[in-house]
Amino acid sequence: MARLPKQVKDAEGRASAASASLATIAQERGIKYFLISYVDLFGGLRAKLVPASAIDEMQKAGAGFAGFATWLDMSPADPDLFAVPDPSSLIQLPWNPEVGWLASDLVMDGKIVEQAPRSVLKAQLARAEALGYEMKSGVECEYFLISADGSAIHDGSDTAAKPCYDQSALMRQYGVIKEICDSMLQLGWGAYQNDHEDANGQFEMNWNYDNALITADRHVFFKYMVKSIAEKHGLRATFMPKPFINLTGSGCHVHVSLWKKGGNAFSDPKGELGVSQLGYHFIGGLIHNADALCALTNPTVNSYKRINAPRTISGATWAPNTVTYTGNNRTHMIRIPDAGRFEFRLADGAANPYLLQAGVLASGLDGIENARDPGKRLDINMYTEGHKVRGAKRLPLNLLDALRALEKSKVLKDSLGSALVDGYLKLKTEEWNAYSRHLTQWEREHTLDI
Repeated sequence: MARLPKQVKDAEGRASAASASLATIAQERGIKYFLISYVDLFGGLRAKLVPASAIDEMQKAGAGFAGFATWLDMSPADPDLFAVPDPSSLIQLPWNPEVGWLASDLVMDGKIVEQAPRSVLKAQLARAEALGYEMKSGVECEYFLISADGSAIHDGSDTAAKPCYDQSALMRQYGVIKEICDSMLQLGWGAYQNDHEDANGQFEMNWNYDNALITADRHVFFKYMVKSIAEKHGLRATFMPKPFINLTGSGCHVHVSLWKKGGNAFSDPKGELGVSQLGYHFIGGLIHNADALCALTNPTVNSYKRINAPRTISGATWAPNTVTYTGNNRTHMIRIPDAGRFEFRLADGAANPYLLQAGVLASGLDGIENARDPGKRLDINMYTEGHKVRGAKRLPLNLLDALRALEKSKVLKDSLGSALVDGYLKLKTEEWNAYSRHLTQWEREHTLDI
């Protein structure tokens, strides 16, 4: 999470931006087209390209979609789905400024679609606001730069056993890294560092934390931006959790703090590690709900090759497999690196940006409302001493285990809504079944002659 000053829109500024005329903005900024977009349950970014001459009506009524044609729990018989753009989310594409990108809220039959991920997050933020809180968060989005066919990392010279922070490997990708960072600086996100990560071909870029909805919108756009700029440079970018079995996977760590009346409610100089009792209750909620939350934070079959991985060639996986927390120690699911915040290290690059934030907040509010005790802090190396820990829950071994945990979770179903949870479980179970019907080469090699 950033320690640098940041520009923050106040409530009045957000309201003003939300009511701004997109047609007027288009004239002022030279925008010729708008991408009216939304994210489906699987995190897929869907959009329609709308000419500026038609944006006035679209701003009022929304752009029409067939929900069943994307990963939403709908049928072909359902009425039109309308994506109503949020003007406060407008981002002018730095690499193509005649196009403006907009996050949208989904409406059907004049009602907000309760399973829509952005609406689910907004509902959780409203729930927190009713208690006097605002969640602020930052994300660390790791990704690989790979060949166009996805078979290998792009840089054939990036072969070091310990490639993390490798200056030469970083600078060989200077063109694409610079353009992405320049774009974030131009957008005012407060980008402050870029690095080569622990896997060969893997990178991470950091920008300032903000309100959780702003962070989620930017997270969505960041993934699109990285992929687009990489393609422009003849590369391919992937946020897949574990694209190469011998290399460290791509996480999406979330830094979290809760604010009240302009102050950090997790900060307490007298608290253990500078964290308030409220903060520990929030952590307690994440500990309590971690196995069910895993279905949202680690949403693919491939996700579990990251969090249950053997040691990689760098010497560590940097991913948790047990539900524990600690101080400034990266071998646990939750670490407290500084006073007044914590880092949730479970999520991976496949996580839906909105459901990631919504799930973390729902779990944390459950912890606060029920004064959940996170238990004893463990100040050990979980990679070498984790087998000695007694009583700590293990994370799910696969997607099916995580889905079953989510299905049993009254906390997340009540918080996030049955429309979201039931629809998500239905579609993700179908995905698991499709995977289970797939015959792998490993099976043939090991059981053909049994």
